Amino acid sequence: MCALVRRSPSVQSVDRAVSVMEFLSRRGWSGVTEVAKELEIHKSTAYRLLTTLRDRGLVEQDAATEKYRLGFGLVLLARTVSADLDILRCARPVCERLSERTRETVTIAVLEGDDAVVIHQSISRASALGVDWTGRHTPLHATAAGKIFLAYMPEDQLLRILEEPLERFTENTIVDPASLKGHAKGILDAGYGYTVEELEVGLNAVGAPIRGADGTVVGAVSVSGPAFRLPPAALADTGELSRRTAAEISRCLGFQG
Repeated sequence: MCALVRRSPSVQSVDRAVSVMEFLSRRGWSGVTEVAKELEIHKSTAYRLLTTLRDRGLVEQDAATEKYRLGFGLVLLARTVSADLDILRCARPVCERLSERTRETVTIAVLEGDDAVVIHQSISRASALGVDWTGRHTPLHATAAGKIFLAYMPEDQLLRILEEPLERFTENTIVDPASLKGHAKGILDAGYGYTVEELEVGLNAVGAPIRGADGTVVGAVSVSGPAFRLPPAALADTGELSRRTAAEISRCLGFQG
């Protein structure tokens, strides 16, 4: 026999709130009674759900009819996903070309909280790396993309991150805040950043910033390869290729700088 799984009250409330928004997405303006009937819940429960969603901006209420529909807050929440989709649309063909030219793995990452998250990966047929990084959260201080975000983020956010203990992954990982801050400043001057066996022994990478239409850094493109194929002496040339690729993606996103 299958055991009966009971939802906790908190999970049930979340489930009901999502159901309310799904109902409003289909029906548009609806009253408390309609929502309660659809979800088969008491009117007082429907009222509390709608009021909470209204207070958070996820639904809005018409003052005259007292009915509800989805609010602008959902658009704000969706902007990040929409921006990532735009980056992917612009980046895929350009990254394929960069991957084939460098014969290495090329990734696109975005900033999520205090991590860099890989949202796309292009692997050259000649690449020596076979790991799929897509969806992986990576540390900012030990990756080329992460260092890009550190270099261009607001000063208060950078200082907050540097106040936390930084994990050492290899002997080369930069964990001293002053050294890392100096490294980030060098990225602003060069237009690209790099890591030399700082996340994994034998793995080097170089990356450059992707800008949105307003000029803010919205992502980073990186080239990664084994140290014997992407030695420190090759980082400058690969960095320039990464910078040009990032600039092309930025122009696709509407950046005119």
